[in-house]
Amino acid sequence: MNVKLSYGRGDLQLSVPGLQADVVEPRHVDGIRDPYAALVAALESPFGVAPLRRQASASDKIAIVFSDITRPTPNSMMIPAILSTLDHVPDENITLINALGLHRPNTKDELIRMLGRDVVGRLNVLNPDPSDPGQLSHVGKTSSGRPISINRNFVEADVRVVTGFIEPHFFAGFSGGAKSILPGIASQASILANHDAEMISDPNSTWGQTDRNRVFQEAREAAAIVPPNMILNVALNSRREITGVFCGELMSAHDAGCDFVRKTSMKPVIEPYDVVITTNGGWPLDINLYQVVKGISAAARIVKDGGDIIAVAECSEGVGHGRFADILASHAEVDDMLGYLADSPTVRPDQWQAQILGGILKKAKIHVYSKQLSDAQIRGAKCEPCRDLERRVIELVGGDSTKTVCVLPQGPLTIPYVNAAEAVAV
Repeated sequence: MNVKLSYGRGDLQLSVPGLQADVVEPRHVDGIRDPYAALVAALESPFGVAPLRRQASASDKIAIVFSDITRPTPNSMMIPAILSTLDHVPDENITLINALGLHRPNTKDELIRMLGRDVVGRLNVLNPDPSDPGQLSHVGKTSSGRPISINRNFVEADVRVVTGFIEPHFFAGFSGGAKSILPGIASQASILANHDAEMISDPNSTWGQTDRNRVFQEAREAAAIVPPNMILNVALNSRREITGVFCGELMSAHDAGCDFVRKTSMKPVIEPYDVVITTNGGWPLDINLYQVVKGISAAARIVKDGGDIIAVAECSEGVGHGRFADILASHAEVDDMLGYLADSPTVRPDQWQAQILGGILKKAKIHVYSKQLSDAQIRGAKCEPCRDLERRVIELVGGDSTKTVCVLPQGPLTIPYVNAAEAVAV
């Protein structure tokens, strides 16, 4: 086995002579030759709505939502493309809102890297605080009775634009679309309600599922209360090149993008494996262990009960969200933690990530290879530290030629699933 694994801003070579392994990657799609021109063209001919140039007048207040630092969304290309169609609107009428959800605010330097120095210097760029009532407007409830409050700048804007990157998501089905509103710019209370233990435990809250996915559908309900005039979403390949542009009315444009991504990223395998090696797709997706649960979740779909998952991720910002680590450390046994989360009337920030990780730990042992995390941090997350990747693979296989190994070099950019008939047909 000789395979290159996405790790941080580069790659990590894994070589185990004599070991046979299946490698599962997304179907490669070449990047669009002139992506900026493709963005502008899509903005001029969107799905189901008029172009922004016709929707917005010079006196309108414009709100544009963009993805935060944890996503590889090409903001520095997408936002200027949108602004080019709004050149008749004064800069002071345009506000950019960072879809942080409950993530940390991005620094000015990060915003400059994400958006470009010119954009940050010209426009009002917000890192919203989901816990500040003064920044929020209560807009109603979803059909389940969950309250929805959204950033006030977005609610009060005359024209609303939402941008994003579409990829399979481990409990919301797919990213992009309405997810940029809930959880992107929603209140903490709305996010916690959307991510509570009941929602996360629903078997339809999973990769690539949309029709019966309550998390996905509730985000769309929230977006329908304060509908964007337009979304601009993209699909990317492993080189972070734009492979598809989906622009227009939220549901039709996002559905088209989800269908496109589903065909390129979801791959069948014949049967579960004894050992699955995964990444989190490199930086910025592997920025912390909290995010790496996504890559672990992708691997869990094809690992045998009692098998082993090895997660390879840089984790340049450590474990990540403090509550995630606290929740994992608060119970000695995984079953106790999961029971507590299921029974507690209070939803805690980041509990969904701990809940998903806990469910995987009941199925398989998780080994984490990261040069940035200490053994104590990894064990605190109830995982096993791995300092020598090749040695750990050899130890787990143990010279047993019947043991099967699969590698997901790009982690959750590929979503495998067990379906022997489909796998053979491919």
